[in-house]
Amino acid sequence: MKPMKKITILSLIMLSIATYSCKDNASSKISPEKLESAIERDENVASGIAIIAFDKEVYDFGTIKEGEIAEGIFKITNKGKADLVITNASASCGCTVPSWPKDPILPGQTGELKFSFNSAGRAGKQHKSITLQTNTEKITETLSISGTVTAKESK
Repeated sequence: MKPMKKITILSLIMLSIATYSCKDNASSKISPEKLESAIERDENVASGIAIIAFDKEVYDFGTIKEGEIAEGIFKITNKGKADLVITNASASCGCTVPSWPKDPILPGQTGELKFSFNSAGRAGKQHKSITLQTNTEKITETLSISGTVTAKESK
């Protein structure tokens, strides 16, 4: 068979399959549970949701000497229409300790997530993360901390 004839036959077969498969009633495939979930989700969106925004998502503490503690702040703004609630903040290692707002951040308001990074025993380039659990659509937000720790001079 010539290539053009093969393409024509293949196209007709695919068109036939598509036409046959579309005969089902689409509304019969919707489960009541999924419909209820979609309605609830749409009501939440209509009533407003919390939307989190950061002044920065990466905090570079620069270069510090081993044993020093780097401290910093991420500013958090609620750009949504509902209160922003941060239920937890956890760091990728025990050397980083986050402190987050425990009270809701009202729409249009700003809060601060403070952190401290203990560089003891951590010479070299450092990349740590802080993961937030929130009531936003994404639920989980991640911030990063980076910098360089210079080793102590041995005597």
